[in-house]
Amino acid sequence: MPDAPLLSVQLLCVSYPALGRRLFAAPARVSAVDEVSFQVDRGETLGLVGESGCGKTTVARAILQLVQATSGTIRFDGEDLARLTPRALRRARRRIQMIFQDPYASLNPRMTVGRALAEPIRLHQLRDSEAATRARITELLDMVGLSPSYAGRYPHEFSGGQRQRIGIARALACEPDLLVCDEPVSALDVSVQAQVVNLLQDLQRSLGLTYLFIAHGLSVIQHLSSRVAVMYLGRIVEIGERRAVYADPRHPYTRALLSAVPIPDPILERARRRIVLAGDVPSPIDPPPGCRFASRCPIVLPRCRAETPPLQASGTAGSRAACWRAEEIDALMPRGVAPLV
Repeated sequence: MPDAPLLSVQLLCVSYPALGRRLFAAPARVSAVDEVSFQVDRGETLGLVGESGCGKTTVARAILQLVQATSGTIRFDGEDLARLTPRALRRARRRIQMIFQDPYASLNPRMTVGRALAEPIRLHQLRDSEAATRARITELLDMVGLSPSYAGRYPHEFSGGQRQRIGIARALACEPDLLVCDEPVSALDVSVQAQVVNLLQDLQRSLGLTYLFIAHGLSVIQHLSSRVAVMYLGRIVEIGERRAVYADPRHPYTRALLSAVPIPDPILERARRRIVLAGDVPSPIDPPPGCRFASRCPIVLPRCRAETPPLQASGTAGSRAACWRAEEIDALMPRGVAPLV
């Protein structure tokens, strides 16, 4: 099926046993991800955004089968990853690679750059000789804007931005179809962030890559993504085309996030109304009934505390929001919209 999505996640749930429970008490579990569904088409970028602890990284780890899903399905190129044999899963993992958040912790300090890049090539037998492997290492370094002479150096000899480029090159060594980018620029300086984002865009155009790009800020997602999914406390609360989500957000949490993005124009910045959320994020061990955002929502209804709103079509065609008041939100809250690019 040529139009089938490359990645399809349906009703994914991941929970962990809670630590520090009382003796003889019933075992408690932390619900990290709760009935998350989305798909990523070939060649597109889906941005997954939300505050720290909302379950973004758990979704990424479940896709790579680094954590076991409690329920739900993850299909990659039509195959259910949880049902694959170890040999078949190894073949599938070559096509799904991850770029990690911390460029200082994700590289082995005892390995030279060349050895780190050669390891996945040899592991998956992607080249038939050492000469071909060395040529591939040179190609990978050139691809991410680094000199081939860096192959003999160790990670401590590079800056954070250079280390992240090495991490990208290592992910590309397996010739993947899908790259899961877990906040790959959050640990970098702003100027370096822009360089890495531009590099990822260039690689996507030249190699036809598909990205699941995870971030906790909407400003980076805005430049990379074709579609955006917003998570809150383990659930997706809004998903849609990038321009639709930014120009016409239908969920109160999305509007609050957008109102926190600074606008470089001081006149526009002074004119817009910020949305300040009160209250604390509920505990994932004992999430409240109904909408999980109800305890902080400025337009909450009694119904919101009792019934969980489904993710349903709202606003611009193709967008979906999990809010009972999505259709009337324009009259209740300012948009707080960041400038589109």
